[in-house]
Amino acid sequence: MFTTDQENVQTPNENGFQVWYKKFSSQPHQPFFTNGIIFFILFMGLLLGSYTNILTLENTVLDFHAYTMVFVVFIQFFLGFLFVVFPRFLMQAEIESKVYMKNFLFYFICSIGIFFSFLFSLNIHFLFIPILFVTQIFSFRLLYLIHKKSIMKDKNDTKWVLIFFSAGLVTHYLFILSLIDFSYAYQIKQIAINSGFYLFIFGIIFTISQRMIPFFTSMKVQGYVINKSKNLMEILFGLLVLKVIILSFGIVELNIIADVPLFILFVRELIKWKLPVFNTIAIMWVLFISLYWIPFAFFISILESLSAIFNTGIVFEKVVVHTIAVGYFITVLIGFGTRVVLGHSGQTPHADKFAISIFIAVQVIAFLRIFASLSSNINLDYIFFINLSSFLLIAGLLIWSSRYLIILLKGK
Repeated sequence: MFTTDQENVQTPNENGFQVWYKKFSSQPHQPFFTNGIIFFILFMGLLLGSYTNILTLENTVLDFHAYTMVFVVFIQFFLGFLFVVFPRFLMQAEIESKVYMKNFLFYFICSIGIFFSFLFSLNIHFLFIPILFVTQIFSFRLLYLIHKKSIMKDKNDTKWVLIFFSAGLVTHYLFILSLIDFSYAYQIKQIAINSGFYLFIFGIIFTISQRMIPFFTSMKVQGYVINKSKNLMEILFGLLVLKVIILSFGIVELNIIADVPLFILFVRELIKWKLPVFNTIAIMWVLFISLYWIPFAFFISILESLSAIFNTGIVFEKVVVHTIAVGYFITVLIGFGTRVVLGHSGQTPHADKFAISIFIAVQVIAFLRIFASLSSNINLDYIFFINLSSFLLIAGLLIWSSRYLIILLKGK
């Protein structure tokens, strides 16, 4: 039901915690963004601790790095966003607090359970990962029922969110299956991670981006006209499926088959959008910049394929995935997050010097992570630069949290 101001009025029998909880749970993005940023920092801290030998962890923390980022961290940020905008896109009543807070509670329990499993016993994974999978099924069902109930004629964007989400459920199941010790477990895990990255989290984030960024631009820049390709999502989905299939063969040379059309698709689309990068405020240009990381990443992937074809011996070390994850995901996350936190707390969405510094710092960290992936080719200390980029990312998230996490925790 729609939230009213009366719901946040303290009753005589409510204690301080109950008052805080009512405010904290009054909007979906508050608990989910909070959980996302806290566990983003914690899981990155585990990775840094493992690489620096500060923490003695089993090697599988590296194997689960992709899993935690895709299925634990990033999805929580964007679920918080989807639980807000899905009803608005589809002209439905807002999701009741008690409904999305049940989802949040299970995400929180699973997040903390998976985190502590790295510290104490990996056997705990077998308890919390299946629970997280079931929780995501219920999250999908919640969004699907809203979509199904709506009589809106244009439900294309919400349809594609659901398509990518359903792909994520399949890949999450495959990951769980890969935890069983059998002949093809490793191959299934690689398919699950690759499809989880491209067909789940990348697909959902881009679907939101292509809907919201042009819309925000039309609201902020007078005269801007939204001009997206009609079949953009259908073409993208087909190319991402092709990308995942090719990655499953593990032959780097073949990636160029999908990467060239993906690169052309995004370059053509961004040219068509005519985003006014130099004619808008910082809270907007950071969102524009996030999009330009996508074709840049696929261009790097093309170079990697060409390098393999001509046998140059250059090591790229997962540079493409990290270019998308740090350059696109985190940039758009910080941009959307800053805007949503301010806007939904009653403040005008804007980026002051503090926020702009964070925006710029993320771009520097993204380039540093790219450099780290390539550093071994010029006989530099790869581990040092990986640790440096991880440390700076954690520091940036903590600095961002020092202002915006506080707003989330206070609630409205």
